[in-house]
Amino acid sequence: MVTTRQNYDNELTKLKQDLLNMGTCVSRAIKDSVTSLAQKDIELARQVIDGDDIIDKMQVDIEEKCMVLIARQQPMARDLRVLGTGLKITTDLERMGDHAYDIAKISLLIANQQLIKPLIDIPRMAGLAQKMVNDSLEAYVNLDIALAEQVCSADDEVDSLYQQMLRELLTYMMEDPRTISQATQLIFVARYLERIADHATNIAEWVIYLETGERVRMN
Repeated sequence: MVTTRQNYDNELTKLKQDLLNMGTCVSRAIKDSVTSLAQKDIELARQVIDGDDIIDKMQVDIEEKCMVLIARQQPMARDLRVLGTGLKITTDLERMGDHAYDIAKISLLIANQQLIKPLIDIPRMAGLAQKMVNDSLEAYVNLDIALAEQVCSADDEVDSLYQQMLRELLTYMMEDPRTISQATQLIFVARYLERIADHATNIAEWVIYLETGERVRMN
């Protein structure tokens, strides 16, 4: 006979899997959005844009499950942290998906333009941000505080790349006003990737909170 607690634990396991599935979709969207930009792949950019609705629906479904469990179980202490953390993580994931969507829109906007510079730092930033997303979710699954702290530390490298790109693109704009339009769009892309890294840091901080019960700001 399955007890009420066993049912609840099963629901929590399903919730965790739903979050991981959402995270996988978001991670893929980040990668594909930057690939579409670098390779001028219009079809891939449109796939990212269309996929944003799927990510949004995942968020709604996870939020509904969390609210039902809170209402039904009236959890306390750690159980309440588990559900509260789930709500926070799905919000961060959805916002990452929005940023991938934004990058894909820029890919479409400049697809027919000659790039003003080789895209080196943007794919590098994207790779770092994507790893932070994947690592933060792994930390969540395994309640790995050390890995969560590594995610937070990795944000410094993304921030440094963002500042480097910003300075470089501003220099392009000052030296040749014809580059202003595209350079501005590339700055937006870099900013979106920097924000994705910030959201991955948020998830890592929620993992630390889930395990310790303490809210910390690592970044």
